Amino acid sequence: MAHLALHAVKKSFGSLQIIHGVDLEVGDREFVVFVGPSGCGKSTLLRLIAGLEQPTSGDIVMDGKDVTGLPASDRGLAMVFQSYALYPHMSVYKNMAFGLENAGLPRDEIDKRVTRAASMLRLNDYLDRKPKALSGGQRQRVAIGRAIVRDPKIFLFDEPLSNLDAELRVAMRKELAALHADIGGTMIYVTHDQVEAMTLASRIVVLRSGRIEQLGAPLELYNRPDNLFVATFIGSPKMNVIEAEVLSADASGTKLGFGAGRSLVLGGMAGQLAAGDAVTLGIRPEHCEVVTDDTADCEAVVDLAEQLGGETYLYCSAPKLTQLTVREAGQQMKMRGDSVKLVFPRDRLHLFDATGRALLHGHQAARSS
Repeated sequence: MAHLALHAVKKSFGSLQIIHGVDLEVGDREFVVFVGPSGCGKSTLLRLIAGLEQPTSGDIVMDGKDVTGLPASDRGLAMVFQSYALYPHMSVYKNMAFGLENAGLPRDEIDKRVTRAASMLRLNDYLDRKPKALSGGQRQRVAIGRAIVRDPKIFLFDEPLSNLDAELRVAMRKELAALHADIGGTMIYVTHDQVEAMTLASRIVVLRSGRIEQLGAPLELYNRPDNLFVATFIGSPKMNVIEAEVLSADASGTKLGFGAGRSLVLGGMAGQLAAGDAVTLGIRPEHCEVVTDDTADCEAVVDLAEQLGGETYLYCSAPKLTQLTVREAGQQMKMRGDSVKLVFPRDRLHLFDATGRALLHGHQAARSS
């Protein structure tokens, strides 16, 4: 397979700059996922790697060779598109074999590759069918099979599951993970779906406005986000954020005021903050604890309770706070209008400064005052 490196890659369309000097390395056999909001440049970056777009400046290097100026056909890559891009008049077999035939491969080699890919993707019974006779999931498997038979250096996926319904997306996610485990290929995958990113990636690249905000293993980004953007983008439901103000800061701890007259004290912040500083607290929905005693950090009212059988999501409001999401295990019999007392465990709190930069993750401190 291949090692890929991007050095200071930029891309502009006229006066509009889309990619702002991206540096990135993708190791052999990695599964790297690009995520970010719409318009962040993730698909453009993938097309630059594929050779479908040329960078305005910067270098794209594969296995030590500069491929920046090479056309897509000479890069040894295979791309799977959101739209499947199958030939409607060709059978499944012909769709997978077409590129190999154009490349002049011997017939027995073509048969061998197509049969192998069809077996891996459970398409053996559909090789004579036309795309119109297939389900969405089967069509996507054909598109993936067409990439597999080329034996590419890198597989590129551009939101390949976005046209499928929820159940099919789950099934195809499992198949892609199994495929990567089986063939061990280098894969770069673009998605806006965070569940796909968290479950498929060996590393996630979080993009915003054409820049890399953070890259790392899925749980690294989930547990230790570099900034507030990553913290609220990674995770579904997203992290709760609470605007706060530093009331006092000394060696004994940092006291933060939030909501309607509430406060809590954090340790480990000596010298980093001063009274009057604006900060943001963050806590994941699964880390908010519902209590019945007087240790609560916050009292809230349930706006909506979602019963999912194995877990319950509570969407709660409290004075001068944005809506809080609480995930509780099991079936919790709470209803709209019920009052709940919430504790924010100090070893689960994140803290961000006024610019959004992370200051602390999972720090320890005393209970709220």
